[in-house]
Amino acid sequence: MQKQYTTKELRDHMEQEHSQSTISSYLKEVVYGGIDGIITTFAVVAGFTGVASLEDDNAVVIPIVAVLVFGLANLLADGFSMGIGEFLSARSEKKLYEKERAKEEREIVESKDLEIAESELLLREKGFTPQQATQLIAIYKTNPTYWVDFMMRYELEMDEPDASPLKNAAATFFSFLFFGFLPLIPYFLKGLGASETFALSALSATIALVILGVLRAQVTQENLLRSISEIVFLGALAGGIAFGVGTLFG
Repeated sequence: MQKQYTTKELRDHMEQEHSQSTISSYLKEVVYGGIDGIITTFAVVAGFTGVASLEDDNAVVIPIVAVLVFGLANLLADGFSMGIGEFLSARSEKKLYEKERAKEEREIVESKDLEIAESELLLREKGFTPQQATQLIAIYKTNPTYWVDFMMRYELEMDEPDASPLKNAAATFFSFLFFGFLPLIPYFLKGLGASETFALSALSATIALVILGVLRAQVTQENLLRSISEIVFLGALAGGIAFGVGTLFG
């Protein structure tokens, strides 16, 4: 005999097993903004270092100042640009979803027979028998909201977008600023030569990438070493390309 659960027990279970933390909810924005911030900022650092002469520390006083100026300007401008881009993208996605949903709501009223036939076809393609598909759609018709949810997901293949484009944009922007600032920290330190400063910047960028890798692994429950290695490798590749270009023109 199947065990019976109360509504409270079921809701408590769903909350404990499937609830998401704030970071989990914005993982895509945090990782995307963080990686881009690190790579973009370190590309500036690596590019200037490739151009500058590392043999004479006195010869690179101006380039170090230039790194800070261009690095900070790039950090703020690109961070703002990414935040705005994320906001506009998310808002456009939301408006498109709302437009298509309104259209689907009209169709289940004005073209009901066609929508029934389409729904039954979708269910048959998912492995249900014709009889089961007919029975399921007969049930769906009693709940138009769920029926539209079904059509949006399986006919149009559109998931409901995030409710707050502004929060997505903020998560991207602040993640970009926080992680992107880390490679610049050594350039605020005094008494270091250019090579030491660049080495510390590279170390800071690597640590930032490792933090992102750990964060992603914790949220997604994927292999920790694989998550870290993937992010660090891509970041190192981008930094190496920027350093190579700077060296080529140096």
